[in-house]
Amino acid sequence: MTERSSSREAILEKAASLFATRGVAATTVRDIAGEVGLHSGSLYHHFESKDAIVDELLRGYLDDLLAGYRVVAAEDLDPKARLERLVQVSLDTVAAHPHATEIYQNDFNLLREQPRFGYLKTAAAEVQRVWLDAIVLGADAGYFRSDIEPRILYRVIRDVVWLSVRWYKPTAAYGIGQLADDCTSILLDGISIKPRRRR
Repeated sequence: MTERSSSREAILEKAASLFATRGVAATTVRDIAGEVGLHSGSLYHHFESKDAIVDELLRGYLDDLLAGYRVVAAEDLDPKARLERLVQVSLDTVAAHPHATEIYQNDFNLLREQPRFGYLKTAAAEVQRVWLDAIVLGADAGYFRSDIEPRILYRVIRDVVWLSVRWYKPTAAYGIGQLADDCTSILLDGISIKPRRRR
């Protein structure tokens, strides 16, 4: 790795942490440069702007996520196995891009209105479509409940999976695979031993 690419990676790493904890709007180029040990002007040798850093972080995250989803969509899986794989891909991507996941979750509404980040809406629509297709397919095949609106199920699943980035810290005893298994079990089987009677 060259010195330039090493500096670039250090900038991305420090900026990602700052954006995730402070938010994009509250983080300045000077903040990022200070974390890396550079003068603000030197940072512009690596990135044209703060937005360029955010852009690179989010594109890497979304490229990996959507690539994983497309692989799952192409696989010949029953609906339960498809949902399990989508959960696993999602959590693997969160683990690979924890800060970018938080940036996306926290600053999506701010960024999506800027022309540079117009692709966020497209990516969000594809993510939602992949999940809704899996949910509807499962309901039609009798695997999942059909009495709940698919978009509600999607939102519940989305929050279970994506918001885990805010609290889950992997350990040797409880890795990302176990979290994926437990999330899938809760989503598919619930937490009740006996089914609850509907009101």
